[in-house]
Amino acid sequence: MIQKEAKLIKKIKKGHQQAFRQLYDQYADYALRTAYCLTKSHSDASDVVQEAFVKVYRNIDSFDIHRPFKPWFYRILINECRRFLSKSSQKETAVDSNDLLDYLHQKKHHSTPSYDNIEMALDRLHEQHRIVVTLKYLNNFTEAEIAEMLETNISTVKSRLYKARQKLKLIWEEVNQNE
Repeated sequence: MIQKEAKLIKKIKKGHQQAFRQLYDQYADYALRTAYCLTKSHSDASDVVQEAFVKVYRNIDSFDIHRPFKPWFYRILINECRRFLSKSSQKETAVDSNDLLDYLHQKKHHSTPSYDNIEMALDRLHEQHRIVVTLKYLNNFTEAEIAEMLETNISTVKSRLYKARQKLKLIWEEVNQNE
């Protein structure tokens, strides 16, 4: 996979538009899902993803083809989401992921979580926790990849994931008590 991506990126660096289109097609859906989880708006997510791909295109010459592309791309995407959120002061999020639904379902086996309850629980997470949960459970990144994307150490990522899971557990218990 990395060799295939490296060939594709070499073509992009040489100006091949079709190669860039292939790269876009490969990453656009998950990028949109991730951006939507953080912006809570389809149109805003689309704008963020478009801007992220523009930045990828403009900065592709600085990309090291010996490294995996996905973490580099998601670092750009997350930075664009953060830029958008700080610009618009929008701090809410939503979830549109079967992976995250499955994860939360594992925490409470005897009832099926509702979409509204999951959305509400994620809304109550701090942005830094929401980002790591989204990257881990929506996009299946490893803690090391998340650390690289967020330009932090792996211990910080693990700590944020732990705190996010603990907070989600408390929120989930509170929601289920109120039903």
